[in-house]
Amino acid sequence: MEPSTWRTYLVTQASIAEDRSTPEVVRAAIEGGIDAVQLREKETSARSRYELGLELRELTAEAGVDLIVNDRIDVAEAIDADGVHVGQSDLPVSVARDLLGPEAIVGCSASTVEEARRAEADGADYLGVGSVYGTTSKDVPEAENGIGPERIAAIVEAVSIPVVGIGGITADNAGPVVEAGAAGVAVISEIAAADDPAVATDALARTVETAKDLERRE
Repeated sequence: MEPSTWRTYLVTQASIAEDRSTPEVVRAAIEGGIDAVQLREKETSARSRYELGLELRELTAEAGVDLIVNDRIDVAEAIDADGVHVGQSDLPVSVARDLLGPEAIVGCSASTVEEARRAEADGADYLGVGSVYGTTSKDVPEAENGIGPERIAAIVEAVSIPVVGIGGITADNAGPVVEAGAAGVAVISEIAAADDPAVATDALARTVETAKDLERRE
């Protein structure tokens, strides 16, 4: 799939998934209609992430869902993931592209127009922009926490690649993010910590599609 077609994007984090394993969460999210999955699990070893990645690769490949690896280009290559997502302090987008080749999906985190433009110039295929509403799932500098849909709109206006909003997004507040121009939304706890991840994924997808319909009619 192309990042421009992503509507819902799950970022994995086993520590908030209660008694469910990451493959169980991903399987449920696939049942609920997820479009892309990012293997994050930063607190685990490279070996553990590799082994988990092999499981997720099998699940996502069978379902036609894109699998992205956070940060670790080597793991992405080793498990034949669809691509990698890098942050502002990780290896540059251009390096990821050189290592993974032209067919790989390379995403980059951005919270400002300047960062977004630089990532696009370096060859990023999409941007993960946030934290939109603020997040407790990962460490985010205060200046980047809670940037709001307004920043999404500014970045969408400044670049030509798809933008995925992330950070504190739920089925209740995803609409304004999409209405601001985001192709879709990425979540961690909204799905991973949900009582029923499949139902949570479906609810999120419905919110995004409703916002897309409104956008198309305007």
